[in-house]
Amino acid sequence: MNKRNFELLGSFSVLYLEDEVDLLKHTTSILEDFVKVIYPASNIDEACEIIKKEKVDVIITDIHLKYSNGLDFLRKIKNDLDLEIPSIVTTAFSDTEYLLDAIKLRVDNYLIKPVNIKELLNSLHDVLLPKIQAKEIERSYNIIKTISAVTDSKQVEIIRFIIKNLDNENMLKYSYSEIMEQVDVSKPTVIKLFKQLGDQGILTKIQNKKYCFDETKLPLPEDA
Repeated sequence: MNKRNFELLGSFSVLYLEDEVDLLKHTTSILEDFVKVIYPASNIDEACEIIKKEKVDVIITDIHLKYSNGLDFLRKIKNDLDLEIPSIVTTAFSDTEYLLDAIKLRVDNYLIKPVNIKELLNSLHDVLLPKIQAKEIERSYNIIKTISAVTDSKQVEIIRFIIKNLDNENMLKYSYSEIMEQVDVSKPTVIKLFKQLGDQGILTKIQNKKYCFDETKLPLPEDA
């Protein structure tokens, strides 16, 4: 398999349920450098509160908890909360009984403890890959829609650069000069495009080197 790009995890939120306090703190401190946000929980009640209040893209849970079972938690959010969230389970046991239960719950991956961090990151990447690909497809579609709003072919590469470098809040944080260093175009071409996108409300200047990209203002392709 090709080498995973862990930078892609930076767009996703993770719920981590583990009742071993030291392990919870240690793994959380590592994962927070890779994901958008990690919500640590030491019991099912805490985890359920997080699920109800926050947007969670993937769940990591230990199977054996002090007073409960991680698979019971996954079953609860699936049946009681009617949520389908990708999940990774960890366990110090390789008991077939739990593996079969995990399969029935459509758990995405099953890791034996002690879990190697690289292995966990690989698992997160693979579990989130469909969402990553969906985001890339959506972003590519936005490129097509934006390009349909301009007529100058020289501006296409600038459009691609803008879409590729938007942060999680759809903000572009580059100056004209920084864009020109990355894309082989003249300053007048950059200024012309930014004005054109600004006039349409697609790209709004918030402050120096900070622009808000509003995809709702994008025109639909002619064949949409």
